[in-house]
Amino acid sequence: MHVRAFLEEISGFQGVSGHEYAYAQSVQKALQTYCDKVHTDNLGNVIGVRASNRPNAPKIMLAAHMDEIGLMVKKIDDKGFIAFTNIGGIDPRILLAQEVTVHGKEDLYGIIGAKPPHLQDKSESDKAVKMEDMAIDVGLSENQLRKVVSVGDVITFKATPVSLYNDYIASKALDDRAGIAVILECLKELDNTDIPFDLYAVATVQEEVGLRGAVVSSYAINPDIGIVIDVCHGDTPDGPKEEAYQTGKGAVITIGPNIHPQLVAKLKQVAKEYHVPYQIDVEPGRTGTDAWAIQVSRSGIPTLLLSFPLRYMHTTIETLCYHDVVSTGKLLAFFIKTLDQDLEAVLLC
Repeated sequence: MHVRAFLEEISGFQGVSGHEYAYAQSVQKALQTYCDKVHTDNLGNVIGVRASNRPNAPKIMLAAHMDEIGLMVKKIDDKGFIAFTNIGGIDPRILLAQEVTVHGKEDLYGIIGAKPPHLQDKSESDKAVKMEDMAIDVGLSENQLRKVVSVGDVITFKATPVSLYNDYIASKALDDRAGIAVILECLKELDNTDIPFDLYAVATVQEEVGLRGAVVSSYAINPDIGIVIDVCHGDTPDGPKEEAYQTGKGAVITIGPNIHPQLVAKLKQVAKEYHVPYQIDVEPGRTGTDAWAIQVSRSGIPTLLLSFPLRYMHTTIETLCYHDVVSTGKLLAFFIKTLDQDLEAVLLC
């Protein structure tokens, strides 16, 4: 399958943190195209291995998380309305009038209703509605609903990927399923290329609720280098310019204490040699990505964070330029191609 078709397919799948298994088979199938073996660990991480067939080869781990933000059933009232809570970081202001799917014994289509402005008093119209004051309406009575839905059932946003002009794509869950697409683009570029490393491609779980998949997978793999692929904030009219990056202008290389400086220097050198555009993100503390967990796994892992800009993060219309996905994947592949088997020399240079 073409990488873009894969991205558009998986971005529409249900996979809230802790429930990524719903589409893990699609990720496994995609990785099998370029990996010698693919397996799923006890937590649900999908791990593809491309072995070098060299004894004691260094290990490079590529990681992108496969979970998405979502909701969970908290209560069913006597009129058949569903109260809910969030899984992962959600701005309540995006919720009103959203279409959702409630994943009970069967999937139910629902909507998050809003009190019409005609019925609001002035104090209500001036305030954002709190999540605890919202409810999902599926059109069923309490008795009908309880036969299908239980407290704790997962709810996902109903959103169909759409293509915009100039190679832009909008969908839910591009954070960070587009990162998995970057890994596939990298593996495609490396196909039939001899590299002296065992390459691990990991689609991690539960990043949005605590980097949990990265914790266990990096501990098990114990790579010599960890490279995380994730999204960063894309430019929007209302966004702070110092924290947003231009879509369509390529990858974003992060610099900061979470990131190994020599690997950054090498990556920038490769980008210049291959004429791949890049931008720089300065993160003086926590990056909020899987890189935060991988760096301190076991006795410490030299870690890189390679991002690409995404507009409207944690909404149902996350938007990116597909050119950035391809460009970031190729830069990642070029970087791996140019690494010498003696990684210690690179890390100490």
